Amino acid sequence: MTTAKLDATHGGQEPIDAVFTWVDDRFPGYAESLRRYGRIEADLNPNRTRDNLDLIKYNFRALTQFAPWIRQVYLVSCSPQVPVWLAPSPRLRIVHHDVFVDGNVLPTFNSFAIQSFLHRLPGLSRRFVMFDDDVFLAAPVSPAHFLDGDGKLRVFKRFGHTPCASLRHSKEISPWNAALAHTNYLLNEVYGRVRRPSFTHAPLFVDCDLWEEMIHNWPEDFALTRSSWFRAQYNVVPDYLYPNFLLATGRGTTVSVLRTYRETYYHGVDNFLPWAQCGLFGIDLLRPRSVCLNDGFGDDPNPSVVSLVRRLLERKFPTKSPFET
Repeated sequence: MTTAKLDATHGGQEPIDAVFTWVDDRFPGYAESLRRYGRIEADLNPNRTRDNLDLIKYNFRALTQFAPWIRQVYLVSCSPQVPVWLAPSPRLRIVHHDVFVDGNVLPTFNSFAIQSFLHRLPGLSRRFVMFDDDVFLAAPVSPAHFLDGDGKLRVFKRFGHTPCASLRHSKEISPWNAALAHTNYLLNEVYGRVRRPSFTHAPLFVDCDLWEEMIHNWPEDFALTRSSWFRAQYNVVPDYLYPNFLLATGRGTTVSVLRTYRETYYHGVDNFLPWAQCGLFGIDLLRPRSVCLNDGFGDDPNPSVVSLVRRLLERKFPTKSPFET
């Protein structure tokens, strides 16, 4: 069990890295690979692989602005994908899947599988902050935002609940929800049956030792997850299991629902312009610490909505990061 404490300024404490997982289906050959390995409609959903908003670029700008204490930035992607605007930097490491993922499960298009290997990244700090490419900082944060005074992970609860464990066998729900239901089943088997709050899309503070302990506690389920090319039934959702695992073992602490909605903002961006305008206005109104702009465009993104989101991002993050040409 990790007991080291981190103060709000990070002064004199251990290094902490940031890890971003990213994909862009515009790279030559990637769409063909998706079609070659995909089996169901959800496998080919462009919402999961599109980067039409260049969110990772603004993510790097936000990190530079709001978390200058981060030591090194890892960009994890499928070989040979690299953003065209990226500039070399001593603080930036581009790591493709074949460097840290078991070769017998490659290629993989499964974010659950990729997450389960992240603690293997070469040179990674013992503790790191994990970002999906559609989640970015929107206000200053310190390590104390993620950990309480006793070094416990702060877990941000939302209204509603994730799918019940009984739904893990269902063919009527998405692979994402089926995996959440299966993850709840695993937790129930060890720690008792409870209803768990809905998933919070926000940066996740990870301790590599505890992450590895979690994986070792459910080896067969993680092996199945890693062997799945895409998200699938009976997969584990690592970034959902982890906070609930720490809560169940006394190494996590919950924050209020009010604080969750105040600090972690989520908006599903779709093609309906008024909805996008309302959702983006909420960012200015609430001034959260982190924002998730989840792609819900479907096959044909509305150019007006894309332009609206890009204008907001440029207004919020006008200064280039050290990682841009």
